[in-house]
Amino acid sequence: MEKEPKFQLSLPQISVMDRYIMTELLLPFLFGIGLFTSLGLSIGTLFELIRKVTESGLLFSVAIKILLLRMPEFIALAFPMSVLLATLMAYSRLSSDSEIIALRSIGINIYRLIIPAIILSLIVTGCTFFINDVVTPNANRQATLTLQKALNRVRPTFKDRNILYPEYKTVTYEDGSTHSVLVRLFYAEEFNGEQMKDLTILDLSRKGVNQILTSQTATWNMSENVWDFFNGTIYLISPDGGYRNIVRFEHQQLALSRAPLDLAQRPLSYNEMSIAQAREHLTIVKLEANEKEIRKLLVAIQGKISLPFVCVVFGIVGASLGIRPQNTNKATSFGICVGLIFSYYLLSFVSESLGVWGIVTPFMAAWLPNFLGLGTGTWLLIQSAK
Repeated sequence: MEKEPKFQLSLPQISVMDRYIMTELLLPFLFGIGLFTSLGLSIGTLFELIRKVTESGLLFSVAIKILLLRMPEFIALAFPMSVLLATLMAYSRLSSDSEIIALRSIGINIYRLIIPAIILSLIVTGCTFFINDVVTPNANRQATLTLQKALNRVRPTFKDRNILYPEYKTVTYEDGSTHSVLVRLFYAEEFNGEQMKDLTILDLSRKGVNQILTSQTATWNMSENVWDFFNGTIYLISPDGGYRNIVRFEHQQLALSRAPLDLAQRPLSYNEMSIAQAREHLTIVKLEANEKEIRKLLVAIQGKISLPFVCVVFGIVGASLGIRPQNTNKATSFGICVGLIFSYYLLSFVSESLGVWGIVTPFMAAWLPNFLGLGTGTWLLIQSAK
């Protein structure tokens, strides 16, 4: 009696060609990470730290720690550029040595040849997203705090002065047009992390009477979701400017929005926020009705998402250029790589500026360079396949 064959899970096999091309890609990729990370750290951080060591007395050990904390940000930026360098150098070498011609002569088409480059690009895309969204924000924040403590210039993790929060509502007029109208203005001269000081609140939300509240201090009552104001005065003013009533108090509770507190406690820098934190911050910024700041943050959020996918774009562009019949040495490949990187990031800067100005949507501002690069790479690949 024959035994039934056991079920076996067959995994796709990696061919000798794939291993060979991946090996050709790996060495220039690692070289690119070291090169571009070193350049980025030198230009973006190292020179400034050296100046602080010599002029401000920053300890050398602290400077090394800050340099290491800044490294994840520049590694994430180096990944896409390293993919471009690796694909350009590897496929250019295979093409100049006629190995591409040999592979095509045995029936392997161009699209099959670039699969290792695409696989590498996708792996690096995942790594870039993780580092850029999880590691970099925390590392940047620690680097900032370490530098501030070392120089005795620690800034609070909140906005400590001039908390200004305008609250608007949309009004529809008889002709059908809509406009934003100020209904409340909250101002605090100082915030120590727990308590607002020297407050002035202008309330225009009630018809027939305007209200001005001044208070020495105020705190947010979390259990009751109200503001507790202490030692202040409430002025009730009629529309013609005459006083209706003046009320002095030692303690007064008002059910106002806690948005001013959220506004004061927001993070200080976009590069210290993850995508989730940036989206939370966006809800607070929208309350301020500052359209330019809203667009700027929306572009930044989309930029955090689009940056990792530059690896795929550069991988396809680099492979498409490198695989074309040519006789290109490593120096030429490196020069082409630098030119493409400069062109891409210049386009990215212009595109993001257009998004901040409101000429294009934040999505298009962040993704337009990727779409153009992907289109260019696909066109080059089709031309090479003919």
